[in-house]
Amino acid sequence: MRVIAGEFRSRLLQAPKGTATRPTSDRLRETLFNILGPRVEGSRFVDLYAGSGAVGIEAISRGAEFVWFAEKEKPAVAAIRANLAALKIAGGYALEDRGVGKLLESMVDKQRVAEIVFLDPPYEAMEEYDFALHFLRRNQKEMLAEGAIVVAEHGKKQPPAETYKAKSGGVLERYRLLVQGDAALSFYKAVVSD
Repeated sequence: MRVIAGEFRSRLLQAPKGTATRPTSDRLRETLFNILGPRVEGSRFVDLYAGSGAVGIEAISRGAEFVWFAEKEKPAVAAIRANLAALKIAGGYALEDRGVGKLLESMVDKQRVAEIVFLDPPYEAMEEYDFALHFLRRNQKEMLAEGAIVVAEHGKKQPPAETYKAKSGGVLERYRLLVQGDAALSFYKAVVSD
């Protein structure tokens, strides 16, 4: 596993020990960042269920202003810290090691706004997709910048819902689905509802 492009291009990253996490493949990560393109530079980027931190580190390498990582599995947290240290990344990020819920609540409480949110829970953990996407939908005014993109990596046979909405408030709506091998990326945009 390596950084694809930017300041840390071609630098190797370590994966967490054990089988509790499944790192995003280099090929899928390259596809993701080709689609995001120039939006990454200067962005505030959130990497939920971060695993090795490869996606968030790729964002830093490509010029993201700030990256929030959320991961609670101890081997994965150790891998993120090791990867950041190996690349000598000393600032421009925060790591929440108590999990996704703690990071999202903290971002709302502290009025932290992001342009790009990436989430990659275990493919079989559909409740994690629902939790994160519903939370983002409920708090989109507080958390998501205008024109923000939310991207969920998932198994191609287990996509999250196309739309996350409630009786009042905003809507997260899938506008693109990209399948690559057994993995897929769902791209969502926030839609203001009346």
